Amino acid sequence: MKGFYWRLVIVRLMSGKEFFVDRYERLGWKLKDVKPRQAIRLNITNIEGKSLEERLEAIGVEVEKVPFLETGYWVLGSKVSVGATAEYLLGLYSVQEAAAQIPATLFTDLKGKTVLDACAAPGGKTVQLADLMGNTGVVVALDVRKRRLAALANHLERCHVSNAVVYELDARQVSRLKLKFDRVLLDAPCSGNFAADRNWFKRRTLKDVERNARLQREILAEAAACLSDDGELVYSTCSLEPEENEVNMDWAVKHLDLRIEEVDCYGDKGLTEVFGSRLDASVEWCRRIWPGETQGFFACKLKKRESKL
Repeated sequence: MKGFYWRLVIVRLMSGKEFFVDRYERLGWKLKDVKPRQAIRLNITNIEGKSLEERLEAIGVEVEKVPFLETGYWVLGSKVSVGATAEYLLGLYSVQEAAAQIPATLFTDLKGKTVLDACAAPGGKTVQLADLMGNTGVVVALDVRKRRLAALANHLERCHVSNAVVYELDARQVSRLKLKFDRVLLDAPCSGNFAADRNWFKRRTLKDVERNARLQREILAEAAACLSDDGELVYSTCSLEPEENEVNMDWAVKHLDLRIEEVDCYGDKGLTEVFGSRLDASVEWCRRIWPGETQGFFACKLKKRESKL
């Protein structure tokens, strides 16, 4: 009974709003009220930007270009649901959070490539990859949950994606496909963040974060093993917790023969010191996005280290 009591005390001490707010302040960010703006992403394979803006304006949807995205738009106001317009149903655009549009844009080149979307459902990033590829090459999209595959397939069909193959497969078992990939997008399952879930502080504990970080490392190791010698891997989460972000990237550099690539995109530099622990200096080339106009997010681009002869 005493053991159970102390375990309960420890869980309470490592959870709750006060616990996480204190962590964020120690990482250099002070909690504030945020309300991420709704965003959509133009599918350039299906329509040009100016034409979409005109069509949306005609039905009472006011949009504004997101300054840090080439094909992203803020939804300023709408007389109708942006997920129920004819333009949406025709696949002319996707409803996709602004920060979530960043990872797929970090690859240097996608056309004609063999691409893995390791944790694909519900499919927003899969569609974005196919769009950036101009429906060339092939996207192999995986998800471990069968019930999520229907939503993924519907998303691909609605947006006229013709270069994707969908598998029900745990990303930790991707080696079963016996393929090498030029590009790997690992939008890893994560703890999420309070800006996207109003009950987040009530649900999450540090134990959840640590469990997710372990799972992410398992997927990372498998993804790195199936990456071609000159391939690129983009890792992302919508978590604010460094264990799932910078600490995992430090681990990847030290254990997976990967190096972090510098990227030019929206966000702050990655943290190189986390709760007193010094990380590899290259981790600053990651991008950490604290909640504001967007939800919280993290992205990092990696490549294999060059072999030493």
